[in-house]
Parts: sequence; C-alpha cells; structure tokens
Amino acid sequence: MQFQMNQALEVLTQTPDVLRSLLGQKSALWLNARRTPESFSAIDVLGHLMFAEQTDWMPRVHMILDNQNLDDQDKQTFEPFDRFGFQSLIVGQSIEQLLGEFARLRMESVDDLRQLRLAEAQLSLPGRHPELGHVTLANLLSTWVVHDLGHIAQIVKTMASEYGAEVGPWYAYTTILH
Repeated sequence: MQFQMNQALEVLTQTPDVLRSLLGQKSALWLNARRTPESFSAIDVLGHLMFAEQTDWMPRVHMILDNQNLDDQDKQTFEPFDRFGFQSLIVGQSIEQLLGEFARLRMESVDDLRQLRLAEAQLSLPGRHPELGHVTLANLLSTWVVHDLGHIAQIVKTMASEYGAEVGPWYAYTTILH
C-alpha cells in the first residue's frame, strides 16, 4: 500500500485510545511485565512513544521541510534518537497521567501535521538519517505509523506472555506466544 495521509492519520489519531484501552486501570503487574530483563515494559513503551512525540517525528518533518531548498551537502542530518531518553518522563507518574500526557502530545503532533497541509509532491522531499542515510518524508511518516503499530503489538505480546506457561496444551494454538 502506498502512503496516504488520511490512512496514516487513522492510526496516529487512534493510538492514544488504543493504549488507554489496553493499559488504563491495569495493575502494576501488567504494566511492568517484560518478556526479558532487557525488553521494554508497557510503561516503558508509553514513555518511549511520548519521548518520540517530543523529539523525533514532527521535529524531523519540520527539518525536512525547512531543508527542502538546500543542496544535499547543506541538508541537516536528523539528531540521533535516544531509545531510552524517556526514562525521566515516566518516573513517579501514574498510568493515567502517562496516558493523558501521551494523548496530549499526540494531539499536538497530529494538529501540527494537519496544519502543514502537505502536498503529494512534498512526500518525496529528502531527509538525512544519521544511520540510514537518504530517506523521504513519506518514509518518515510511514515509519511513524508502523512504529505505533509495532509497539502496540509489543505490548500485547508482552501481556500475553505473562500467561504463556498457564495456557498448557493450548500453547500450540496461541500463536502470539510463539
């Protein structure tokens, strides 16, 4: 499927509600579960998404747009994204506070994106990723959507794995645990 802004916005605008449904009013056991000691918990994922709203998606969109009239050698490279930069955002916060803050940040990002009224031709504008090199605005926006979906799947898989040993012989039929 080719990138379409309206389809992307369907996911981006609904992610806060999906996370509220998945995580709201859950016990600390669900919220802090990890598949491995190094993996993110649901709370970590939420903090990671919040940090990306602040430092990654829209700042990079604006950088691409701001650099559109520059020669390749003059274009700025995106700041590297700190996958763990979220940690100070979640300390001492309840799940309801975190969900509310993520919803607020996402609404601001989506409003900003809508106000840009991006034309089809702008989707091919180039940016420069610090590791991946040349990317386009469409690549960035598509990745934002896939990033949301991937982390929703990560949360669901982590939660399912909490009962992985308890499903007994049904393990063969519960593909989310494999």
